Amino acid sequence: MTNRAENRAEDGPDPAAAHTRSLMRAVTRYGGARAAALCAVTMAATTAGLLLPATLGRTLDLLLAHSPAGRWLWLSAALVLLLAVLDAAATVLGGTLDARSTAWLRDRVTGHVLALGPRATARFGSGDLVARLVGSAAQAGTAPGALASLLAALAGPVGGVVALGLINPWLAVVLLAGAPVLVLLLRALARDTTECVTDYQRVQGRIAGALAEAVGGVRTIRAAGTEARETARVLRPLPELSAAGHRMWRVQGRAAARAVATAPMLQLGVVAVAGVLLTRHRLSVGDVLAASRYAVLATGVGVLVGRISALSRARAAARRLGEVQAMAAPRHGSDTLPPGPGRLELRGVTVRRGARTVLDEVDLLVPGGTTLAVVGRSGTGKSLLAALAGRLADPDSGEVLLDGVPLPDLGHDNLRGAVTYAFERPALLGTTIADTIAFGVTAPPPGRVRDAARRARADDFVRRLPDGYATPVARAPHSGGESQRLGLARAFAHGGRLLILDDALSSLDTVTEHHIARALLADGTHSTRLLIAHRTATAARADTVAWLDGGRIRAVGTHEELWRDADYRAVFGDADAAGVRR
Repeated sequence: MTNRAENRAEDGPDPAAAHTRSLMRAVTRYGGARAAALCAVTMAATTAGLLLPATLGRTLDLLLAHSPAGRWLWLSAALVLLLAVLDAAATVLGGTLDARSTAWLRDRVTGHVLALGPRATARFGSGDLVARLVGSAAQAGTAPGALASLLAALAGPVGGVVALGLINPWLAVVLLAGAPVLVLLLRALARDTTECVTDYQRVQGRIAGALAEAVGGVRTIRAAGTEARETARVLRPLPELSAAGHRMWRVQGRAAARAVATAPMLQLGVVAVAGVLLTRHRLSVGDVLAASRYAVLATGVGVLVGRISALSRARAAARRLGEVQAMAAPRHGSDTLPPGPGRLELRGVTVRRGARTVLDEVDLLVPGGTTLAVVGRSGTGKSLLAALAGRLADPDSGEVLLDGVPLPDLGHDNLRGAVTYAFERPALLGTTIADTIAFGVTAPPPGRVRDAARRARADDFVRRLPDGYATPVARAPHSGGESQRLGLARAFAHGGRLLILDDALSSLDTVTEHHIARALLADGTHSTRLLIAHRTATAARADTVAWLDGGRIRAVGTHEELWRDADYRAVFGDADAAGVRR
């Protein structure tokens, strides 16, 4: 653990650490009012707890002297009742503060993940991201409450020392003699707990990532009969998780053991000195009672250990969120598109993924109002090019322009209103089927939703659902082809000057694909269309075909022109090519 910390220091400033601090400050500000109320309530409870020993001591002295003690008895009872009420209020305030802080963190980090797009899942994996947004956010959300309660936890020991000094200075001197030991104990606890919790949460993220992969491929796993092997793969990090958990509990156990060993000796020293002072008539019996209680408060590091452990866990969890926040999200300008037909241009676009160059100096021009099909073997960067065309991803160098305007210069809503997408596996978001088709920056009217569904050949099967377009998505059975048709309907409903289909016809039968392609290519449907094509029939319907090979544009022309090249025909495979009229 120490070596990792030294390596981070040698590597220079840590962006994740800076974002972690920023996130912690922001969530603390967000919960400021409730945190202040929680701090006030816990401080009031601490104050009542500090007053109670003095009140009880005074009551005891009066009773021993056979003097009237009714008022002091009632005051002691009132303090006990007040402590109960304040503890209940602190529990409610703490729970509310934790919940709201967690919700704020999830909202902020989820928004950042969505802004990052595919880069987030490529870096962390979907399972690990879910673990961070669920578990880590919940843990980090306890930070404002833990910090507010820590002040009261510190006030108890400090107040106890002060009260001992007021009873007799020698009592405070005895206690303070062992204070450095407690300070070192708490400091070591905070450091070691943070490192242990970081390791524990990291392994949790690995298990979550492996589980998400297994759930996503459950049909393949069952078909292959490898359930036991996959279960073992998902759970393989469990021994490491167990080791990290045991290490964390050992750290806290050692801290508690040292506290248990140190605190009673200090308390015994205070009581012994108080007894000596009692025999010299410098303290009363009530003072000795109060001093014994204040010694317990002053050495009560158990509460401090709990608060510091909670803060350490929250800080470790916040770092996992800070690692996500450290990834720079794409920035949007404020320009708007001028009137235009949707002319798309890629100039010298290069994209790298690690050491591999996926797209290399790509130049491509799609005239407005035309249809371009992009073809190529698997892994040549077709889907990546589609993502660049609508700024779902940014190139490492070069630029992408729509009607002469660089995409990063456009405002977010202006860009999303101008470019629509349909995907191979569309995510059906929204409450109902109608919501799914209307999903976007602006919701189209119901008539346009139904018209788009008809053009995507989805209207018939939607009307057969129990509640038609009002059927909840979760209760609507749909095949892969029907999902694609709903995704196409969503793209048709939102219009725009550029429509990008990333293999969005792959699950459709031949007849349905023919009807949708005819509607897609009809005049006035969309100004410009960019299709990622794997079928010769799709490429043949386009005005122009861009042949992507080895990360570069190998050729641009009509399908008929390119078909003369045997390498081009090989892109589609013999089975597909045999049934196509050339």
